[in-house]
Formats: sequence, structure tokens, C-alpha cells
Amino acid sequence: MLHEIPLERSTLHGHFSAALRPVVTIDPGDSVRFQSLDALWHWDFEGRWSDELDPELDSGHPLTGPIAVRGAAVGDTLVVRTDRLVPRDWGITLSGDETQVRWALDNGGAAATADGGGGERVAMAPFLGVIGVAPPEPGVHSTIPPRRFGGNIDCRELTAGSTLYLPIGVEGALLSAGDAHAAQGDGEVSGTAIECPLELAELTVDVRRDLDLRMPIARSGDRWIAFGFDEDLDIAADLALETMLDLLRRERGIDRPRALALASVAVDLHVTQIVNGTKGVHAILADDALG
Repeated sequence: MLHEIPLERSTLHGHFSAALRPVVTIDPGDSVRFQSLDALWHWDFEGRWSDELDPELDSGHPLTGPIAVRGAAVGDTLVVRTDRLVPRDWGITLSGDETQVRWALDNGGAAATADGGGGERVAMAPFLGVIGVAPPEPGVHSTIPPRRFGGNIDCRELTAGSTLYLPIGVEGALLSAGDAHAAQGDGEVSGTAIECPLELAELTVDVRRDLDLRMPIARSGDRWIAFGFDEDLDIAADLALETMLDLLRRERGIDRPRALALASVAVDLHVTQIVNGTKGVHAILADDALG
């Protein structure tokens, strides 16, 4: 079943919290469709979409949701497949207080591109920067850092067709998503990618009860991805590697010492982002990397 979530003030929030009331309750296997503002709460380039923002509760990314999933329990894993993402015709990248690049986004043709207006032209690969479920700890949680339960992951691998697996920390999961990027480099070094609103985002959501994840994992194209998040980049890398070793054991039945040796040959570590306070690293293992 497909659930349409309208772009309304009541369906948007700028924080994570287990106390937020869901805007819709869906069954496992259902899909949701919505529009999305850019990270600065813009639909059009000029001016915020709403002046009715709470400085405490709406200081983060504008997220659609929360979406409750029937039967999703603490300890389960939420499976979120990105089906479609259609950006609007503009985007923006910021650098410091003064510099901004405004991008003209072209969704047409075989190769969607973004034009920076100064001769720059980059291939578009849209993804949602924020996909996360409510943390179990009470209170208001910022949308800016990624955490074990997802959030501002900012991984450019999570384009249409990818699937993200998130540990569930509260009953119903309470999924929220937003912060679309038309394109981004690993690291997101200025603090922003090509931030853009979406004409359409479509996700399919399911639940698995046979996964025990220390950190989120993802499936994108012909590869597995394992994430690690921490304020210390070294610890984030360690967590991404440990999560990948968990995956190797589960998917291939390889014991940990051998998995570590094989990972040294076949697994690539990428810096996801270094700008969200909590830094991110993702480990990539291609399907054919070990034969």
C-alpha cells in the first residue's frame, strides 16, 4: 500500500524524539510518498517555507514524519528502500558565511546534471541525507549528528535503489526522513552538499527480526556498506570495520580473524562526512571482491 504524506506544517519537524506523534501508521512492506524541503527549510530559493518555526524544536533539518510501522519492536531492524527521488530545479552549496554556489538542476535526459553557473557541471546522484528512527532516550535530539539509529548519515551511496538497515530503538520505529542532496562528495567538506528540495520522495519500509546490528548497514547496487559514527574519526573507522566484519560472518560464514585478513584486501573505508560533530566512516565490500 502507498501512503501519501502531504507537505504541511503538521507533517514536518526539526528534531528526533520518541514523544513525537506519528503522522501516519503503516504496515511492513508499505510505501510512503512525500515532498521535502531543503536543509534550510526552503521550497523555493527565496525565503523559508514557513515562519512558524520553534527555535528549539525546529532548529535542525525539516524531516517528514514520524512514520510508525505496525509490529516494529525494540531490537528489530527497520529496512528502508529508497525507490524514487525527484529534485526540484535548484540547489545550493554554502561555504563559510559569505560564499554560496547556486545550482540549476536538470532532471531531464539520460544524465541528470547540476550547473554551478561558473562553468562547473556535475552529475546528479540524489539521496536523502537524513533517514533515521527515534532514539530511545527521552527528550529532544538534534538532527545534525548521525547515530546508531540513523539520522544525518549523509552517505552519497544511498541513492534510489539502495536499502538502509537501521536498528530500532522504540516501539513502532518512528521513521523520519529529509535533507535531500542532489550530489555530494565523500567528506562533505564545506558542511553542505547540493542542498535541494524534492518534488517527490518514495520509500518502501519493512521490518526484519533476524539482524542484530551494532551500527546501520546498507545495500547499494552490487555492494554492502557498513557504517561507523563517532566524534573521533578513528573510532568511527573502527566501528565501520567491526560492523563489516559482523556482516562478513553473517553473509559468508567467515570467522573473525579470517574476515579481518580478507577485509584488509577487499574492503574500502570511505570518510562519509567530517562536518556533523559526530563523524562518519563507511566500509564498502563489492559482491565480486572475494569471488
